[in-house]
Amino acid sequence: MTDLRKRGGGDPDAENISDKDTDGEDRFGLGGEGDRDSKPDTDTPEVQPSVDNTPKCLNKALAGMSSRWKNWWIRGILTLTMISGFFLIIYMGPLPLMLMVLAIQIKCFQEIITIGYRVYHSYELPWFRTLSWYFLLCVNYFFYGETVAENFGNLVQRDEPLQFLVRYHRFISFALYLSGFCMFVLSLVKKHYRLQFYMFAWTHVTLLIVVSQSHLVIQNLFEGLIWFIVPISTVICNDITAYICGFFFGRTPLIKLSPKKTWEGFIGGFFSTVMFGFIFAYLLAQYNYFVCPVEYSESNSFLIDCEPSDLFVLQDYTLPSVLQTVLRWKTVKIYPFQIHSIALSTFASLIGPFGGFFASGFKRAFKIKDFADTIPGHGGIMDRFDCQYLVATFVHVYLTSFIRGPNPSKVLQQLLVLQPEQQLSIFNTLKSHLTETGMIPPAIRGP
Repeated sequence: MTDLRKRGGGDPDAENISDKDTDGEDRFGLGGEGDRDSKPDTDTPEVQPSVDNTPKCLNKALAGMSSRWKNWWIRGILTLTMISGFFLIIYMGPLPLMLMVLAIQIKCFQEIITIGYRVYHSYELPWFRTLSWYFLLCVNYFFYGETVAENFGNLVQRDEPLQFLVRYHRFISFALYLSGFCMFVLSLVKKHYRLQFYMFAWTHVTLLIVVSQSHLVIQNLFEGLIWFIVPISTVICNDITAYICGFFFGRTPLIKLSPKKTWEGFIGGFFSTVMFGFIFAYLLAQYNYFVCPVEYSESNSFLIDCEPSDLFVLQDYTLPSVLQTVLRWKTVKIYPFQIHSIALSTFASLIGPFGGFFASGFKRAFKIKDFADTIPGHGGIMDRFDCQYLVATFVHVYLTSFIRGPNPSKVLQQLLVLQPEQQLSIFNTLKSHLTETGMIPPAIRGP
């Protein structure tokens, strides 16, 4: 027990913990503060290394190359395959895109939870995996229920059970979460208290990072496919160009968390991404399919048709005098959205990589190379989307702060869900207001 007190760093509860229990927690890096300070890395539990699942035909074709160039070709081929699949899903429409986001979210959650499960598997924590997936279900029910209530008014109006679920959605969501919370409390085991609360926090932080931000991706999509495609594409462009610039010209290390990242790749990725975003935004802004908000119509299908807003109408801009001298142009005709694309591309290339650095720090903490081995040469799905979630949050904040205004169609959908007497009251109030402001003539009373 004397040794236990020394390792416990002065923990007041140390004397109440058995030697057996404490040894178990110390084995997995959950000892007292003093123990963590003295040996910050040696007690970190290790996860089994990922397996190389590169197709045999690809391994055979690249057998004569060095590991550096072999990895280059594997990453390149799989990147082109994923980009092709992404644009195919875009062609298929909004619903497949939403299902893709949901599938990616579930896979990212599974990869992070599996790391925690593998690290502490020997403890055989009761209900850990079951409760983790239950909380995922609860949080998805809450967020996607909010999406249905906000964007599927036509469907809700025709379906009475849906109207009930929408009306009491938050109460039902709270009740579901409360059930999981009670199940967790009932599953607590005396000798595993600390570890169980640790994994409870692990699950909730994962939900915060993955589910809430994937919900924002869906919200961006409803504002118009261009707000979904351009940010994702700029992150992909930055990943590719930063990797290429770093591969060929990289000499100066950028950050210790990712030793292979270089300043040359970081700077090259920035300029390439800004140029790509500006040009790509110009191409997409010409088509209503990409710029119009996504709406669910009465025919039970998604409708993408509108009169483009001013953001997507060509306008003349006067160039600064310096550029006028160089280019010999006084004005240039571009879409206002292209100016916003510069802000999106700048964030994706300068701040977005910090999502990857964060993920690198997480992987180093548990001594793993990748979150999983789902994609040969790339790692897991989370390895590919660690920057995407951060950028998606920025796009949502950017939209709500600088772009989005009241949406008449959404307001109308919400009105149609109300009771008839509530609708009549709003109609009379609106009519009185428009009459007072002179928008409509006052009613002429008969003799």
